[in-house]
Amino acid sequence: MALTGDHAAAVESFEWPDLGPRFNWAVDWFDAYARDSDATALRIVEEDGSETRVGFAEMAHRSDQVAVWLADQGVARGDRVLLMLGNRVELWESMLAVMKLGAVIMPTTTALGPADLVDRIERGGARHVVAAGADTAKFDGVPGDYTRIAVDGAPDGWADYRRAYETADPVVPHPGTAPDDPLLLYFTSGTTSRPKLVLHTQVSYPLGHLSTVYWLGLRPGDTHLNISSPGWAKHAWSCFFAPWIAEATVFVHNYSRFDPAALLRRIRRAGVTTFCAPPTVWRMLINTDLSGGPGSLREVIAAGEPLNPEVIDRVRREWGLTLRDGFGQTETTALVGNTPGSPVRPGSMGRPLPGCPVVLVDPLSGRPAEEGEICLDLSARPLPLMSGYQGDAELHAAATADGWYHTGDVARRDADGFITYIGRTDDVFKASDYKISPFELESVLIEHPAVAEAAVVPAPDPVRLAVPKAYVALVPGHEPTEETALSILRHARENLAPFLRVRRIEFHDLPKTISGKIRRVELRRREEERASTDRPSEEWRDDQFPELRPGHQE
Repeated sequence: MALTGDHAAAVESFEWPDLGPRFNWAVDWFDAYARDSDATALRIVEEDGSETRVGFAEMAHRSDQVAVWLADQGVARGDRVLLMLGNRVELWESMLAVMKLGAVIMPTTTALGPADLVDRIERGGARHVVAAGADTAKFDGVPGDYTRIAVDGAPDGWADYRRAYETADPVVPHPGTAPDDPLLLYFTSGTTSRPKLVLHTQVSYPLGHLSTVYWLGLRPGDTHLNISSPGWAKHAWSCFFAPWIAEATVFVHNYSRFDPAALLRRIRRAGVTTFCAPPTVWRMLINTDLSGGPGSLREVIAAGEPLNPEVIDRVRREWGLTLRDGFGQTETTALVGNTPGSPVRPGSMGRPLPGCPVVLVDPLSGRPAEEGEICLDLSARPLPLMSGYQGDAELHAAATADGWYHTGDVARRDADGFITYIGRTDDVFKASDYKISPFELESVLIEHPAVAEAAVVPAPDPVRLAVPKAYVALVPGHEPTEETALSILRHARENLAPFLRVRRIEFHDLPKTISGKIRRVELRRREEERASTDRPSEEWRDDQFPELRPGHQE
């Protein structure tokens, strides 16, 4: 897949590889080039500046050692293995090792507590757990007949992972996995409901991430940094599969508290060439000093939530680089993206990526349209799609109804095929009979210097049925005062069409999932409960300010 910038040609010429009846990414892809490579596979820099580097050949050997030892602990093909590790070498080598045994990886964030772990062990069917010694106590009250393995400081009842390195000449036979065999079981972050169990195959994530490689613009020898926590799908996207498919180095910067200035220094010193981060991180970066330049950066990418146009403009002005974003889910790889060398249109997240049969479907007619739900055409047998939701046949049937995979996200497409995100089907609402996309309003609000983050939801209104209300988190140094509220409402009035105008503001900490995504569903529920109980609000309304009334002359 050539990185020429000719998006149309890439889509036209791309074909998924024919793998035959047997495939295992760790053996057939990673080991095939890693065993003879002296390049750096993984580079981890700690907060104090200490650094760990592991080459590709060493990573292949270490994962063989771990695979042999895990097999001795009882890990077998098809077993579910819960991995709860932070950004440390053992995470990468154990993922490869579990793959080499034909077992199923259940990536899990270290932020979970015992109650969440009970749910994951039970619903996920975990037969083995690999966790850091510091986290083993979390499993004390988690029932189940599962093998307990501690990476360091193994307490009683836990096997010591370090024994794996005692195997001198490990031999790991091919597990004989077929392309459709299970490989990964992910729990979603649950922005609107309890976490779903997403099952991926030996090809849907590893091979499917060829689309992600193209979108990120990765090349052999690159040093790639992705800001994402282990346990979530984006970590597998950009800290594991995509860079190693491209034979690039995975670069990790560990920190206890995010410091944008320190991150920029690390990027420059380490010679990072490709960098992906959530829009929240990019908004923090542009509020720091960018005058030091981009260092060795060639590609800059945003992912996880929609990207606001003003962030793109600022990065382009300061660094001369085009910040690109895209779209995908835990259930898929990257599906839509602004690709290297292609034009970026303000507000658009790009075009369908090679091998991804993306269609916008009108929810009323169920037919392709210029505006509608982002779907995948199942008749095209989309390879970068999960095999299903484990343990929930009804949910899976709904997600694949009428020949489409339904993402639950709404977008519009222009005449040239560029797709602009509107919002989740659950988030879009009507006010005065106009359809409102929260993202469109939030993009305007965060342009205000006092606004760090914003979430727009419908607030019940006796006249308009609902009006747009913004919950706002402020930039440090700004106070939640009447003056601040007036300034933000005035900014919204000047930059939004009358029917889109934000009518109410409340300064409030935004509820988020454990992976950092805003849970608008909680804010909507808060508004509905307030309306039904007449509970007083700490909000500011535009009709409270004479200067915001129609016809007022300043």
